[in-house]
Amino acid sequence: MAAARPLHRGRWCYNAAVAELPQNVKGMNDILPPEVAKWQFVEEKARQILDAFAYRELRTPILEYTPLFQRTVGETTEVVEKQMYTFPDRDGSSVSMRPEGTASAVRAYIARSQWNREPVTRWYYLGPMFRHERAQRGRLRQFHQIGAEVFGIPGPSVDAEMIAMLVALLLDLGLAAVDLEVAVNSLGDPDERATYREALRAYFSAHADKLDDFSRRRLESNPLRILDSKDPRVQALAASAPILLDTLGERSRQHLAAVRGHLADLGVASQVDPRLVRGLDYYTGTTFEIKAKVGGLGAQNTLAGGGRYDRLVSSLGGPEIPAIGFALGVERVLLAMSQPAESFESGLTLYVAVLGEKARAFALPLAHRLRLGGIRTEIEHREIGLKAQLKRADALRTRLALMIGDNELAAGKFVLRDLVKREQSEVRADEIEPRIRQAMD
Repeated sequence: MAAARPLHRGRWCYNAAVAELPQNVKGMNDILPPEVAKWQFVEEKARQILDAFAYRELRTPILEYTPLFQRTVGETTEVVEKQMYTFPDRDGSSVSMRPEGTASAVRAYIARSQWNREPVTRWYYLGPMFRHERAQRGRLRQFHQIGAEVFGIPGPSVDAEMIAMLVALLLDLGLAAVDLEVAVNSLGDPDERATYREALRAYFSAHADKLDDFSRRRLESNPLRILDSKDPRVQALAASAPILLDTLGERSRQHLAAVRGHLADLGVASQVDPRLVRGLDYYTGTTFEIKAKVGGLGAQNTLAGGGRYDRLVSSLGGPEIPAIGFALGVERVLLAMSQPAESFESGLTLYVAVLGEKARAFALPLAHRLRLGGIRTEIEHREIGLKAQLKRADALRTRLALMIGDNELAAGKFVLRDLVKREQSEVRADEIEPRIRQAMD
């Protein structure tokens, strides 16, 4: 096969008949500067607020044994049936790339018998998740989540605390309160959900001729999943389906009311969405979503969501531990943020323009010392003219340019130019760092 050959100005050419340029997997995107700076801003803000709420970071593997997700997310969910990246490991066991983060966090919680270490555990995590679904704006096959879990607290106050924390994070990222919608609901306890499932089964059975294949398969196994159908006809049918709130007992109703009361005390407006059931089987009790009215996300406008899963730890072999968690979609939040990526990228403090080999030999250790001293510095290694170097400094949004040529080196005096104020002056070698720091203040 003929190899691709480089051409001038960074372009490449190839013979399409014998070679192809490498492509990224569909729905799995590269993240390049300056976009990375916007990602880092979101991640740093998330770490700050999660730390303020006493969460500690958890890191789990990307690969897990497939039964973990079948038992937690649910075998009849669309995630497990259609979307997981699942394949045999070399030892023949089935492994899957994580489609969400809660299952791994619960596995780690049980594996370490965390309940014996502390009565309340607060964990958070950041990283990629994987689902093979139709790639579109705000919905990718490799997507990134910021998630958190709290184990050990059964009351409604922690539910409200978590939702209010998410709202605070989104406001800190620059979104406006008027652009956010906080929806809450309750899935009740297992008996209440069983009653609701039967009500749904009876309703949809009476309209079975209007169901798509996806919904018919779930009519017996899990009729709640019919509410997730993307078929417009089924969605219209679901709009008149029984409401879960009608089957809730007094305890569940009081819990939901207390959540909303605590949210009001925390300054967060909320509304009850009786159709909010979330797409994973492990949820019980409180569920919630935060949606954005900005960013052009359309149907993908849910920025964050979560809820209680008070039975999940025990279902995997641990004790009965109440728990609640959330996941925030990083890509969707980025789309909802109006600021351009360039505004998050910090410029250079110093650009060292070099003319001549002796000048470069002097400038290299100087730049090294400045960098180790915390001054963000770029030095020109190419043999290009001063005009091109200063143009490059402007492109990097540099505050100061230090010009070092062989003549300046011989005289022991160099030119320091303020590229913002458009002023310059001569400096001796021992004045360079103090003058730079003075300009930074």
